[in-house]
Amino acid sequence: MATVNCPVNNILQNTLFCVQQKKKNSYRQPSTENPYPELWLGYDRPLRKTRRRRTLASVPSPKQSDVDDHSCTSKNVASVGTQWEDHIFEEHCYIKRQHIVTYVNQSTQCDTFKPPTLMNDYDSNLYTGLPLHTFHTLVAVLRPHENLAYQTEIEQQILLTLMKLKLNLLIEDLAIRFRISVSKVSRIISFWIDTMAAVLKDLIPWLPKETIRATTPEAYKQHYPNVTHILDCSESEVQRPGNLDSRSESYIHYYACNTIKYLVAIAPCGLVMFISAAYGGCCSDKCITCDSGILEYLHPGDEVMVDRVFLIRDLLFERQVNMIIPHFANKTQLTEGKVTCSRRIANVRIHVERAIRRLKVYKVLSQTLPITLMPKIDTILRICAALVNLRDLICQADN
Repeated sequence: MATVNCPVNNILQNTLFCVQQKKKNSYRQPSTENPYPELWLGYDRPLRKTRRRRTLASVPSPKQSDVDDHSCTSKNVASVGTQWEDHIFEEHCYIKRQHIVTYVNQSTQCDTFKPPTLMNDYDSNLYTGLPLHTFHTLVAVLRPHENLAYQTEIEQQILLTLMKLKLNLLIEDLAIRFRISVSKVSRIISFWIDTMAAVLKDLIPWLPKETIRATTPEAYKQHYPNVTHILDCSESEVQRPGNLDSRSESYIHYYACNTIKYLVAIAPCGLVMFISAAYGGCCSDKCITCDSGILEYLHPGDEVMVDRVFLIRDLLFERQVNMIIPHFANKTQLTEGKVTCSRRIANVRIHVERAIRRLKVYKVLSQTLPITLMPKIDTILRICAALVNLRDLICQADN
């Protein structure tokens, strides 16, 4: 049957063609007839849901599935980016995880903090300046004077005090080391400094002349057999005082700092027989000798060896005490005999320098002394001198 060209059909076809062309043009570039877009302007378009990444922890537990004999791939293998995990073998990893947890716990653990303990002579000399057996003997002597209010072992209290004298540690540092409060450390140090000074005062004896001559080493017997005492002064730096009078009395231009000065007298064998109180750094040696009270211990017939700066010949002459002092050069050159005599005096006077060096082993005297310890400085000097006498004699150490 032949198709009949009807005007109505032609109109419908043309209209349908225009609509299709309009739709096609709407998805392409705008034209003169359709300059503005009409579809999918963005307001009515539904939001695009982002795909949530599945983590390993959120993957459900595996279920038993059939595995093809010709394939090694499992259906329960999850792939998220570059991560993958075979869930078939996941339940068998608990042993490995437990091992990792145990290893991490062991590697991050540390020993409990314990106060310092003395295990050998090296540790004892480092912290106290004494051998280990001497330290235990000192603890036994001081045990009857223990203050039970501190609730700390007496050995730890004495060790704390000696560490302050030997190493000059901060109070806060000692509080951390011994796991106690700062105020308690301060009270313990103050108590034992006073107690040790009273108990150990007998360790600084004034030896009789017979004992001194019996213990005189060979270095003195050859040229100075009658020497009984060797005197010398030493200085220790202190913090700058706030009081102007104390600042001017302790300032010394030679060291350009504030210092204290004290007199030390030793026997020829090296034993410390006398140590004075602390004076200002600008105080002269003669003034300290007069005020310290050492002249009351000297008897007629004694021989005292001093340095050139000790201008005390008139004081010793009144007590009929002989003074051995190096010769002064003045304006003329020394003779050969005077040079030899001065050299011999210097060779034996070195022992008093060694005794003072032993005192300076306690850094509370060799380092800058805190201003808070100034009220205790006299007792600290006596304690350090007593602790030095607990060690071997200087001349015996040489032999």
